[in-house]
Amino acid sequence: MINVTLRQLRYFDALARHGHFGRAAEACAVSQPALSMQIKEMEQALGGALLDRSARQVALTTFGEELLQRVRDILRSVDELGDFARATQDRLAGRLRVGMIPTIAPYLLPKVIENLARLHPELDIHVRETLTPRLIKEVAEGRLDTAIVALPVSEPSLTEVALFTENFLLVRPGEAEGTPVPSREMLRDMRLLLLEEGHCFRDQALSFCNMQASPPREVLDASSLSTLVQMVGAGIGVTLIPEMAVAVETRSAQVTVARFRNPQPSRTIGMVWRRTSPLARQLHQISEAVCLSAGKTRGRNVAIASRGRRS
Repeated sequence: MINVTLRQLRYFDALARHGHFGRAAEACAVSQPALSMQIKEMEQALGGALLDRSARQVALTTFGEELLQRVRDILRSVDELGDFARATQDRLAGRLRVGMIPTIAPYLLPKVIENLARLHPELDIHVRETLTPRLIKEVAEGRLDTAIVALPVSEPSLTEVALFTENFLLVRPGEAEGTPVPSREMLRDMRLLLLEEGHCFRDQALSFCNMQASPPREVLDASSLSTLVQMVGAGIGVTLIPEMAVAVETRSAQVTVARFRNPQPSRTIGMVWRRTSPLARQLHQISEAVCLSAGKTRGRNVAIASRGRRS
């Protein structure tokens, strides 16, 4: 009989994810020698090497690669046992692992945490902020319970629940206040500042401007909405930002904000979770709290006032 522990499976999964003994040990809250010893014991129990120790970095052997998905299936099933037990309770309690994309987290997260703490004080909320592809992968693998992202994600293994829509607004240098709002066609001839590749908001903005296929040379990239707005305030160009970000990002920038003519560019914000999650009923309750945090009921546009030029 093969004697492999859940602890060893979790250590192996962490090592495969981080590709580094030190970082994996830190993620597992153990010492590096302790993690290394558990991996060796796991290899002895299975009768094969999991790691190629001749490589400069941690690399899985062919056996290790083949084993990894089975290990993750086991860990996901074990986690779902705990979720199943929690799902039988009348109250929301215990650990809740939530992911958010960077163009949502800074603006919605504080209110979400506040409302969840008030409505469900026994929840232990863990938040991860990263790009959509990583969040979708981590939800599908069971490392996150749910994620708040822009829809659709079109992943068959996940349930998508639309929460609300919000418009994109145009941010221009302060001296443009009062001037006509350019059309989407006119934006193609302007210096447009966008988030760097990998952000879904970049793709949505390019789609509105009909620039998906071949963005012009005048498109400049930044890593955050804050940087984009500050670049606009410095007179470098113009940008689009989601409406929920306006109040935070324009308060210290010399910019003016305007709405486009209808139909305005927008995105749908929603929650996703695994179709097999035993916590589906509880996650629907969480989605209501997220809507409350956005100051609206499900399906309505976000109501955040546009800001004009600020000092």
